[in-house]
Formats: sequence, C-alpha cells, structure tokens
Amino acid sequence: MKAIGIAGWSGSGKTMLVSGIVNALTAAGVSVSTIKHAHRRFDMDREGKDSHRHRTAGAGQVLVISPERSALLTEHRGAAEPSLQDALKMLNPVDLVVIEGYRGAGILKIEIWRSGRGGDPLWPDDPNIIAVASDVAVDALPAPLGALPLLDLDDHAAAAAFVQRQMALLIES
Repeated sequence: MKAIGIAGWSGSGKTMLVSGIVNALTAAGVSVSTIKHAHRRFDMDREGKDSHRHRTAGAGQVLVISPERSALLTEHRGAAEPSLQDALKMLNPVDLVVIEGYRGAGILKIEIWRSGRGGDPLWPDDPNIIAVASDVAVDALPAPLGALPLLDLDDHAAAAAFVQRQMALLIES
C-alpha cells in the first residue's frame, strides 16, 4: 500500500490536517486508512464495558465486532511496540495510508510547522520530507525550504490535492 506521513511537534495541528486530507481524498473516491502513533499511554476502552472486563481479566487481544464496525485491542504486556511496517500489515488494502506521527520514520512525509510551537524543524535534515505545511509565510520559517513546497496549513483541500498529485510518486510501503 502507498503511504504518506504527517509529522510535526505536539500541538502543531497534525490531526486537523490528517482529518482534512482524509475527508477531501475520500470525497474524491480515494480509499484511505490512517495510522496514529501515540507517544503516551492511551485507552480506547472504558471501565464497565465487556471488552474492558475481558482485557483486564488478562486477554491478550479483544476483538469487538458489531454490524457497523470492529476493533481489535491488543495488550503488549511488556512486548515491544509493533513497527510501522508491522502496523501497515494489520490494515486492509486501500489506495493510501495516511500516517500521523512517526517523525523519524523513513517514509515520505509532510512536516507541520506552526508558529509558536517550538521544536527544531525536521526538513533541513530529513530527506523524506516532501513538503512543509505551515501557518506562516516562507520568510517567517525557522530554516530555508530549498526546493520544498510550502502548503497552507489551513487549506486542507490544497494539501489533499498535493497528496493526490504525489500518490503516483509515493513509495510502496
């Protein structure tokens, strides 16, 4: 499957851009899945739910299925976090996987740079960055872009169009 990453520092607007890109691409008939990398503990399950009871009882995996959706919860219980490649293998085939996070992954990605969020830009040292999406003009960025295009962070349709143009060039994951 083809994949593209959306990378940036916490609070920079990755989720908003991913949501906008996915919305625009699916409206154009592109099948899309996403992977969201979380750096902290997270829980999709709630106390009092049957799946939570199964998990806390010790089940390594809990698969919840309904007519509308399914979810597989896997407890790592001290095992290593699955790699991005392993995560991609868990997905059903689609036209494109949009990956949020995984700043250091060797995948093509768009970096989000929001003013006032801090952190060093990744694009000067990461050859996998193919564009920068920002809320500032090119002359206000903390490092020169070189040949990289600058996308308007708030123009999700334009970002999706950029991704769609790049799909033919994206590496097979």
